[in-house]
Amino acid sequence: MTGQRSDARRNYQRILAVAEAEVAAHGAEASQEQIARTAGVGSATVRRHFPTRRALLEAVFQERIEGLCEHAHRLSATEDSRTALLEWLHALVRYAVSARGFAHVLGYEPPTEEPSPSSCGSRIEAAGTPLLQRAIRDKAVAPHVTFHDLLTLSVGIALATEHHKHPDTQADRLFRLAVEGLSPEQDTARVPNKPPRPPLAASSPGDADDSP
Repeated sequence: MTGQRSDARRNYQRILAVAEAEVAAHGAEASQEQIARTAGVGSATVRRHFPTRRALLEAVFQERIEGLCEHAHRLSATEDSRTALLEWLHALVRYAVSARGFAHVLGYEPPTEEPSPSSCGSRIEAAGTPLLQRAIRDKAVAPHVTFHDLLTLSVGIALATEHHKHPDTQADRLFRLAVEGLSPEQDTARVPNKPPRPPLAASSPGDADDSP
């Protein structure tokens, strides 16, 4: 029995290692059959460990999910609640852009469903919601913003830019545009740890006061 458990653990680790490479290459549509062939096991073995495609993808991204949750926890001690929220959201968007398939995992869980508490979406929500709530209490983010809004925005940016020539650059630009919409005051809208970008319009809000 002990030998069987050891074999099962080895199979799990081998399948997961292969799955990570396949998902990195092909995204959420990575073939489970190809994963099985490369890992040297049968398709039934893959499905025994990972009954659904979503289960497989969540296992692939487990470590990064942990990292994002820990990052949110560290940022909860940041004095500026708006900076903390935006820094974490920016990290989420950047990872979703760089890790093919991750945005699809989060996108599988619309708010009308009841996802598992251990699912990627649930854990991300549990980590990020306190940052959002604190920013709203501090009046640093508009009160009508929900965490699902932020998650949908992050997923949308990642999916919209994944085939772009420079996806990270384009994703950063879209994130900045979105931040302007999230901020109660337009003149404070900028991404933490990045130099402010020049205004998108030719004139500043102050210039408008001088117009006839």
